[in-house]
Amino acid sequence: MKKKPATIKEIARKLKISASTVSRALNDHPSIGLVTTMRVKKMAQELHYEPNQTAIFFKQRRTFTIGVILPSLSEPFFSSAISEIENVAAEQNYTVLMGQSHDDAERELQIIHTFKKHRVDGILMSLGKNTEDLGFVNMLKESEVPIVFFDCVPKIEGVNKVYSDLSSGMREAIQSFASIGHKNIALINGPENLLASQERAAAYRQALLKENLSFDEKYVVNTDLTENGNIEAMEKLLLLPDRPSAIVSFNDFVTLDVIKHVRQKGLVQKRDIFFISYANYPLWKYMENPPMGSIEQYPDRQARRAAEMLFSQIGSTEDTKPQAVVFESKLELKN
Repeated sequence: MKKKPATIKEIARKLKISASTVSRALNDHPSIGLVTTMRVKKMAQELHYEPNQTAIFFKQRRTFTIGVILPSLSEPFFSSAISEIENVAAEQNYTVLMGQSHDDAERELQIIHTFKKHRVDGILMSLGKNTEDLGFVNMLKESEVPIVFFDCVPKIEGVNKVYSDLSSGMREAIQSFASIGHKNIALINGPENLLASQERAAAYRQALLKENLSFDEKYVVNTDLTENGNIEAMEKLLLLPDRPSAIVSFNDFVTLDVIKHVRQKGLVQKRDIFFISYANYPLWKYMENPPMGSIEQYPDRQARRAAEMLFSQIGSTEDTKPQAVVFESKLELKN
């Protein structure tokens, strides 16, 4: 039979002192003499004593865990983000609990309830593309569970969020296309209800105007970000009488799908058609003919800042004003 772990009472009984004295000695309380402290710690070691973490958590009103909710860990963007979050958590002696929503709003809400039930000290979250109901924000606020959004953030006031300014990268992309003579520049955007898609669409229109290029709504198509959706969006553009010669796409995975599709159509990338996308994943360095460029959104910087914001709130008694931290996106041209 497995032996039960030793308790403070057992140590106290062995040494014939009070349990309170043992507790103070184990925590190096100044009221306990050095000899007594050494005797207590020696006995604790002999009995293989381990602190009751549940009792400690209850006393400190913390579990020293945070929850992180991401659409998918398989994406390089979020892999980079979680690595940085775990680094910050380790600096704070915290454990990270992970949840993947897979862009399922119901699953996302279930994860939130699970984290709340397990009394995490705070939550970091990147919204799924299908999330519309944000009622959980008030629920967490009432339960005093701080939440910080990053990357895909809600378009509401009164929440802490960290995200990338997509317009700066879009301006550089359109400018780069225009500088080599492109006039028919299209946008393969994400789902219309997604805030990131709305931001890309607005930035695209403004960037065209800045380069004295006319906006034509037929050059803006949407995809649900599936492979079939990406190909359908590309096909709409290819069927236009005056098809675009350059395209900005929602992210690198969209670009991978459409590059494959145009190649099957007999078109040559960076000759017949040019691409720039968002995300700047490492995968492009393994391609012989990568797209013209990709827009860096700094997932590691976003994640670190969001984690730091969350830890500044955990245990804080001050009622601080919600912050919105913005990182400028930047175009990285490829060879």
